[in-house]
Parts: sequence; C-alpha cells; structure tokens
Amino acid sequence: MHGQAHSGEGEQRSVAPLVELRGLRKRYGRGNQGVEALSGLDLTVPAGSLYGLLGPNGAGKTTALRILCTLLAPDAGAVQVAGIDALQEPRAVRRLLGYVAQEVAIDKILTGRELLELQGDLYHLDRGDRQGRIGELVDLLGMAPWIDRRCGGYSGGMRRRLDLACGLLHRPRLLVLDEPTVGLDIESRTAIWGVLRQLCAEGTTVLLSSHYLEEVDALADHLAILEAGRVIAEGSPAALKGALGGDRVTLRVREFSTPEEAGRVQRLLEGCPGVRQVVVNQAQGYSLNLVVEHEGVVEQLRRQLADAELPVFALAQSRPSLDDVYLQATGRTLMDAELAVAGSRDPKAERKQSMR
Repeated sequence: MHGQAHSGEGEQRSVAPLVELRGLRKRYGRGNQGVEALSGLDLTVPAGSLYGLLGPNGAGKTTALRILCTLLAPDAGAVQVAGIDALQEPRAVRRLLGYVAQEVAIDKILTGRELLELQGDLYHLDRGDRQGRIGELVDLLGMAPWIDRRCGGYSGGMRRRLDLACGLLHRPRLLVLDEPTVGLDIESRTAIWGVLRQLCAEGTTVLLSSHYLEEVDALADHLAILEAGRVIAEGSPAALKGALGGDRVTLRVREFSTPEEAGRVQRLLEGCPGVRQVVVNQAQGYSLNLVVEHEGVVEQLRRQLADAELPVFALAQSRPSLDDVYLQATGRTLMDAELAVAGSRDPKAERKQSMR
C-alpha cells in the first residue's frame, strides 16, 4: 500500500517538506463587510508526518485546506505540493492528494460499495485494481457488515468512514482532512484515529484540521495553531508544551474580579521569583494564568497575596496543555475563542445563508 510507494527514500523523505504554503491571503466580501480569512499564512508540512492544524472556527483552517486542494483561489501567495505549483498545475496536484471535507456528501440511493466503485471510475482506476483496493479499504475501515447497504441508512460514523475511504481510494501521497471526527461517537472517533496512525506509519502524509485539543495532541507529531488567518505557534505538541517551562496555574482572588484588581494582582505576580508568563483571562472573570517553575512557588504566591490582602478564592495547578499554549499566545483559551466566534455571528445573516 502506501508503504511500498514511499519505501527506500531514507531519512530525507521524512524531513523534506511535502506541502509549502507561503504568504497566503484570502478575503471574503468587500469593504467593511468583508472578512479576512487568511492574512499571510505560512505553513510547511514535512513528508510522512501527521500534521495538525488547531484553531477555533473562523481561524482560517478550512480556507487554507481548500486552497491547498485547488478548490479555492487565494488572493495572494504560493502553494507547492511535492515541488509542484498548485496554482499553476492544479490537475497534477489533485493526483497526489485525497480530500475529506468537513461536510459529508453521500448519495443516499447507492450502497457504500457502489459509491466507491463510482469514485474509482472518476479516478480512472483499472477495474481489477479498483475492486482490490475497495476490498482493502473495507477491511481497513471495518465497513464489511454494512458496505452493501444503501447509504441513506448510514449513521454519522459510517458516513464518515465511507467518506474517508473515498479520499484514500487512489492511494494519495497526501491525505487532507477537515474536522474528520466532529460530532462522532467515541467508538467511531477511535477507529478513525487508528486508521490515520496506520496510514502515517506506512508513509502517507496526513494533514488534519481540528478544534479538538485532545485529538491533535494524541495524533499529531507536528502542529500549527491558527488564529485570525495566521500561524501563532508551531512545533511538536511536546515541544510547544515544554516551552512553557513549568506547571500552569489558574488563579482567582475572587469569583469575578474587576480589570483594576486583576491588573494589581498581575503586577504583584510578575514581581515574584519563579513566576513567568502572567496572562489576564478577561473572558473568564479576569482570572490569571501563569507558569510556576517549581512547587514551592505556589505557597510563596499564597503568602504574598495574603500580605497584600488579596486572599485566594480559587487556585488550580496542572501540567501544561495545548490549551495553555493557545492561551499564552492569544490571552484566551480555545473554548473562549469558540464562544467569541459564536457570539459574533449574525443570526439573520445565517438564516439568509441557510435559505440559499
């Protein structure tokens, strides 16, 4: 399978970039009503990696993937896949990649097998090779019990597995997935995780967008965090969390502080030895997030706050997570960012859009 296609290339293939995005810009709409989805996005995906794009809805993940897959033209920038200019040679690039979109589009009348056969014809696969490949994917994705049923009766997990099979049918060097497990049950999500790990181990490069922190943390060996159409942090999950350099502490001196009180606490904390990266989280009642270098710092903080007549209302200490990385880069958690995006949407505009 994929391992055969990529074997014998040695270590160079594992570190060479398969995907390079440079200076991507994309704006939807005009004037004050326009939205800048990408604002100079740079991204490099090493061949053979399982690369995660993490960020809230509206960060630009889907726009970037659609441009990469030649489904959308950027306003500016460059896209290369395996050294091929995707903007100049889109057909050549399409042969190299499989794309599994966020929305699953499946013909309800056909069976799963018939849909895969149709997909194989669209890829111009040899009939004998097509049937053998369908059999491989049915086994790989555990679809045998239901693949010959009509798609109209499939659950969300079944539909997502079939969609993934369609993207893998032609043995792509690059598999691009946009939120592949959103809304799925634990069993389906775990099954898809296992398939993605196997594909990557066999040499397929996987580019995965998600707003599930645990998904990217569990799967990705490289990741980029997107905010407002640009990369704000990049590296391996372990390196990004390790760069915080200590335990993460979330602190409140009262249930809901004022900006002035939070600023006072921030100044006090920034003067404490062993404390770094103090961030005020406005979205969560002006709580404070910080990194402590060792265990004794926490007790020292409690004493200094008590001396300043700022008793601790709540304090939580934990090892750094990807959400802490996001918080450090943006001043808010990923969930806060999601809620802000949801709150900024115009319900009337969304209703009009859904009626089109």
